[in-house]
Amino acid sequence: MQQQSAITRTITVAAGAFAPGHLGELTQVLDFDLVDAVAAETGTTQRRVRLLPTRVLIFFVLALALFEPCAYRQVWAKLVAGLRGLAVACPSASALTRARRRVGPKPLRALFEAVCGPVAWPTTGPAFWRGFRTVAVDATTLHVPDRPGTRTRYPKRQGPAMTFSYPYLRLVVLVECGTRALLGAAFGPESAGEHVYARRLLDKLDAGMLLLADAYYDSWKLLADIAATRVQYLCRSGAGRVPLILTRLSDGSYLSVLGHGRLKVRVIETWVEITHADGVVRTEQWRLITSLLDHTRYPAADLVQLYHQRWQVETTYLSIKSTILDERVLRSHHPADIDQELWALLTVYQTIIRITVDAVDALPDVDYHRASFTVALETARDQVVTAEAVIPPPGHAVLVGAIGQAVQDNLLPARRRQRAKARSRKNPTSKYGPNAGKHPQQTQTYTFHATVTIFEEGLTARSNP
Repeated sequence: MQQQSAITRTITVAAGAFAPGHLGELTQVLDFDLVDAVAAETGTTQRRVRLLPTRVLIFFVLALALFEPCAYRQVWAKLVAGLRGLAVACPSASALTRARRRVGPKPLRALFEAVCGPVAWPTTGPAFWRGFRTVAVDATTLHVPDRPGTRTRYPKRQGPAMTFSYPYLRLVVLVECGTRALLGAAFGPESAGEHVYARRLLDKLDAGMLLLADAYYDSWKLLADIAATRVQYLCRSGAGRVPLILTRLSDGSYLSVLGHGRLKVRVIETWVEITHADGVVRTEQWRLITSLLDHTRYPAADLVQLYHQRWQVETTYLSIKSTILDERVLRSHHPADIDQELWALLTVYQTIIRITVDAVDALPDVDYHRASFTVALETARDQVVTAEAVIPPPGHAVLVGAIGQAVQDNLLPARRRQRAKARSRKNPTSKYGPNAGKHPQQTQTYTFHATVTIFEEGLTARSNP
């Protein structure tokens, strides 16, 4: 007789019509009390319990973000796959569409606001630099479905020679470097500039932070508003600015003022030499503006090296746009639904980050960059299908569950290599057309060397805007 194995599992979920309302192990962060609280806070709790209570719909919208490639009925099937034997609803796609629209975006936004924020302990090296929690801000764009209902809020971008295929949504996030946790997010039509959305995130900053930003954020008015929050900043600046050299400092930087003398800053100018593994050498001019005026405590060479951490926000966007979304167009066809979908997407991302950080914290001398977001995401998806760890056993707090264990078992290499990502212009309307061919066509390692100097003749303008 062929040998057999039998596995018996006990699944614990909410009772009755609330049973499909879960997100597997992620429910231990987005627990029932929290979801019910945001529903009550936003006035979206159902008046009487039917087949699709508000709590279940909130979890369904979160599951839509977790299983982005799947249609409504497929996502619902994953929520109830582990609930065989229970009498659960079997709604149609149209019923789910109407129900999620009834809930709206407000509870999903409140849920994100409840889970966003820094997660690194003060003693954690990669997230801190000389006593400052390093954070970064940047923007990206997402494709919105080309439908009449969406174009009312998200009009297509039009150029002199062509109209873009899809409307764009502009997303700006504030990220904790090292962990890549989201401290805040703002989004809306692309027609509004990055500064508009960045200003909405100023209340997420505090005096213990050092903000890293690229050249789009070097407006003296924006930097003055950032400084008013008592946050320090390190921002790249473009060739259009011609700072006045007031005092030359011994580390090669100099003191200057912006806004007709209203904002005192320190300027660091440097030649950057990047040598790729294939022997190709690229040189660039960098100009950094910082509020850290003490050149002895914060040497220019160290700040140039620190500025590299700004790319943590790019890795964040890679996880959201490529790993979760798989480069897809957002699924929603109405502006309010798009808001709801994006808040759910950001909430799912942040929840996974929180769990991976807990998993790494449980290991001695392991940096956060070794945690694989892809491993955590795929394990989280599995836990939804099997309805595992929705409600932990009473009195048995699990600090590292199946997701954390998978992260610990699949750590990325300890040695962090500097790599230049392969770049090719896939979009014919890309604004980076002038830079085509200037970046490696294959991902490769590189070495970085910076020479701090003062560009007496100013910077040469970069080709991209």
